[in-house]
Amino acid sequence: QVQLDESGGGLVQAGGSLRLSCAFSGRTFNDYAMGWFRQAPGKEREFVAAIRWSSGTPYYAYSVKGRFTVSRDSAKNTAYLQMNSLKPEDTAVYYCAARASGYSIRWTEYDYWGQGTQVTVSS
Repeated sequence: QVQLDESGGGLVQAGGSLRLSCAFSGRTFNDYAMGWFRQAPGKEREFVAAIRWSSGTPYYAYSVKGRFTVSRDSAKNTAYLQMNSLKPEDTAVYYCAARASGYSIRWTEYDYWGQGTQVTVSS
């Protein structure tokens, strides 16, 4: 059984910062990746960032590159999404997800999901 527990969302003013955490428990895989996605009301779920667990290689959506940083702490089995210079358009429910083999920008290709955490950026 794989479980992802997210934390760290909240309300912040534009220009502020938040850090999301995603603690991973259960079985692991040889080349899994942790992804971050978000979904705003009335919009499709979209890729934000991902990290390949073994190498730590990060991947970013163009809209967040330079503002968000994805990282992981292998000892704690936890992934992080540091979000700086937040904008109102970053407002969404943020989800972490795990994929057993490699990374993908398609949310349909992820196997396990966290419960989601609300991030609200006020102008």
